[in-house]
Amino acid sequence: MPDFSYKATDPEGGVSSGVISATTRAEAYRILRDKGLQPVSVGEGEAVPPKGKAAEIGLTRLSSAQLLYFTEELAELLEAGLQLEGALKVIEQRQEKSEVKTVAAKLRQRVRDGVSFSQSLRECGKTFDALYCNLVAAGEAGGALPQILKRQCAYLELIEDLRKRVINSLLYPSIVFASAIVLMFIFLTFLVPQLSVLLGKTGHKLPLITQVLISVSGFCGKWWWAIIAVVGAAAMLVRAAVETPPGRAWWHRAMLDIPVVGPVLRAKFYAEMLQTLSTLVSNGVTLLNGINLMLAATANVFLQGLLRKVADQVGEGTSLASALRRVGFFPPVLMDILGVGEQTGDIASALERAARRYDRELTSRIGHLTTLIQPAIILLVALFVGVVAYSMIAGILTSVSALRAR
Repeated sequence: MPDFSYKATDPEGGVSSGVISATTRAEAYRILRDKGLQPVSVGEGEAVPPKGKAAEIGLTRLSSAQLLYFTEELAELLEAGLQLEGALKVIEQRQEKSEVKTVAAKLRQRVRDGVSFSQSLRECGKTFDALYCNLVAAGEAGGALPQILKRQCAYLELIEDLRKRVINSLLYPSIVFASAIVLMFIFLTFLVPQLSVLLGKTGHKLPLITQVLISVSGFCGKWWWAIIAVVGAAAMLVRAAVETPPGRAWWHRAMLDIPVVGPVLRAKFYAEMLQTLSTLVSNGVTLLNGINLMLAATANVFLQGLLRKVADQVGEGTSLASALRRVGFFPPVLMDILGVGEQTGDIASALERAARRYDRELTSRIGHLTTLIQPAIILLVALFVGVVAYSMIAGILTSVSALRAR
């Protein structure tokens, strides 16, 4: 009987490793699960794979659209009555060439080896985050995997829609602003120097605004490389400072206070947080575990700290509405909605109502952002062009007047 080296986690989260005897690798997985261990890796006559490298069955990362397609197709196949391995085989054998086939093949192989589906997803690199894997684990435990995947599809569609709306609202202003910078460079580098040569031949004193424009143009034309170097160095220093823990915490907090942009980021966070918690609680995950999962899925360090405080208070028996009130960052209307849900005993529905409310608010905030930023950038560009045009015309008229006087 061959020996299998293994690495596994116990119910308390500890990691253990060793060697067991079994007829096949699948039997080795069953033995470990019977002992109350969750296998991470099992290999015949092999060293235990190092964490983060060989422990992952694949490094292929699916895009958002591919992840949504995989989840939706798998849910439909399971609802049609196929077993998990058969459903993964159907996806693996699809004609279109994409990373979805590769991931499905690796997942199917792990499932055939006796590994649970949720654990197989965890071994797929960064494609499936902790939230996705824990939802699947809850579906496996409750025998409702197709329903869980359907809810996950709805969640993925919502989050992707939120992301696209924020990006689209900033796309046009970014293009206009970049065009303004290019236009400024062309004016100061090419057009103004030619004008200064022409006006200098008249020998007449030019208006102050024209002299300032020519001086700025001359400086930019001579020291453009130094300007680029200084700007690049400053950008690198700012980036390095932001990447430090204190700098990251300050920047993540400051982003939420930026006029116009800050309210959009806040509304996006509320909508994502509430939708996530609603999905988790509706599928049998406890509120405390749901908050901890949302904590792991939140990239903003400042908001992570707030959620950590909320989780600590909920873990001590405080209601969610009361915990949010004590933290002091969340809006009163959110606490009112959640308070009603807690009184009626239907916190999942309250979370869903609140998520819909802040989804509408996010849409409104994005509309305000688009309405304000676009005219502001256009006005800035027009102001710059107007100043340059006035300076040039004033210099030309002054020179023409001097020639006529002669």
